[in-house]
Amino acid sequence: MDLWIPITIAAAFCQNLRSALQKHLKGKLGTTGATFIRFGYGFPFALVYLAGLNLVAGYPLPSPNMDFIIGGAIGGICQIIATFLLVYLFSFRNFAVGTAYSKTEPVQAAVFGLLILGETVTPAGVLAIIVGVAGVILISVAQAPLNARNVVSSLAGKPAFFGLASAAFFGISAVSYRAASLSLGGPNFLMQAAFTLAYVTVFQTIVMALWMRWREPEQLAASGANWRAAIIVGLFGVLGSAGWFTAMTLQKVAYVRSLGQIELVFTFLSSWLVFRERIVFQEIVGCVLIVLAILIIMLVA
Repeated sequence: MDLWIPITIAAAFCQNLRSALQKHLKGKLGTTGATFIRFGYGFPFALVYLAGLNLVAGYPLPSPNMDFIIGGAIGGICQIIATFLLVYLFSFRNFAVGTAYSKTEPVQAAVFGLLILGETVTPAGVLAIIVGVAGVILISVAQAPLNARNVVSSLAGKPAFFGLASAAFFGISAVSYRAASLSLGGPNFLMQAAFTLAYVTVFQTIVMALWMRWREPEQLAASGANWRAAIIVGLFGVLGSAGWFTAMTLQKVAYVRSLGQIELVFTFLSSWLVFRERIVFQEIVGCVLIVLAILIIMLVA
């Protein structure tokens, strides 16, 4: 098994935990505050990880270049916007539809990967991405009434717009991170990913802290007041991001993000086995499609 596969699965699991905690804290912090804690409480863990690779493992620090600085900055800003839009979706009553659109990221990442990095995806890879996205959408809207009126209204509604926009910014962000990491050229994929992660999280923290100090100081204060829960969000956020950055240094973004859709399977299983929530046929079909997509990716990637 290629190394990027278990790394991606682990990253998806950590992201699932981080998202659940982030959603829980949104009521206390607001959209901006819930977005900020992912980076503001994550960057110390990213720096510790980088220091560990350098001081303990003995890997030398890479030399950043202009492509790295610009690529990481673009990716960082796009991820902030994407996360803000995704958290904002939770404020809509029918946020499930918007969340489903946000899961089109692998398709958009494939397009941006082609446009920015010139990376192509095989026909079997395209099939896997489409099948996986279809499965994710089924799970996301499974609990919502599925009829012609709702489908038509969802196409033009605000949740759909914000969901698609979130996916687009996540796609650009992921491709930018891969470009930044690869531009370092060494010493190895672990240090390239860790160095990129540390730079990006520090950059994002500075940008968001300055913005919140200027525009929303009360949310910056709330982020500090809820530091205990925020630390956990930051930890799992960095663990997940470290996995994503490492996997995207090893493999094309479209394949990594497509495999990462296994996060929805984790969510489904936890709601069923742990919380004993009712499941519907659409969720089962969606999980089957995601697993099928993952099997295809593992065979062709």
